[in-house]
Parts: sequence; C-alpha cells; structure tokens
Amino acid sequence: MATLQEITDGLRARIGEDCGLDATLKFDFEDDGVVFVDATTVPNVVSNEDKDADCTITITQENFEALAAGELDPTTAFMMGKLKIAGNMGIAMKLQSLFS
Repeated sequence: MATLQEITDGLRARIGEDCGLDATLKFDFEDDGVVFVDATTVPNVVSNEDKDADCTITITQENFEALAAGELDPTTAFMMGKLKIAGNMGIAMKLQSLFS
C-alpha cells in the first residue's frame, strides 16, 4: 500500500498546474490522514492540510488506490459505501476525468 506522501505526490502529478476544478476538495483517509486539493488558484495546490473543503470524499487508502488504478468504478464504490461524499457532489462527478 502506498504512503500518504506517495498518494499526495501522485495526485499532484495528475492534477498538474490547473485541473479546471475551480473548487477545494479533500480526500479523507480517516486515521491515515488527508489530501487537500485547492484548485481555486493557479497553480493548483495539493497538500496534507486538514482544511474545510467544498467537497470531502471519505475513502480508505486501499480503495483510493484501486480507484486511481482503474480497478474500482467510482459509481460502484459510492453505491457500495466504499466512498462517501460530503458537500458538493458536482465536484466529485468532475473527478472522473482525473482518474480516467
């Protein structure tokens, strides 16, 4: 399993300078930490700060890795309760382009 730093670096690479999300997003891995994405600024900022976000996705690191690798469908994961979304669901829907 990847470390939080490896996940953070991987997201930073996928997001790049400007992912076009124009919002804040937090991946909450519960006891394993968080990855916060501030896509309201250019360049986008990816950190491990636990800040309030427009959309928070709570998921285990294992399920996140499967999602990022294309082994877990986001809609199926949501329906099965493997990921939970709080806040603006429209932002979560835009994420599919980052993981495809």
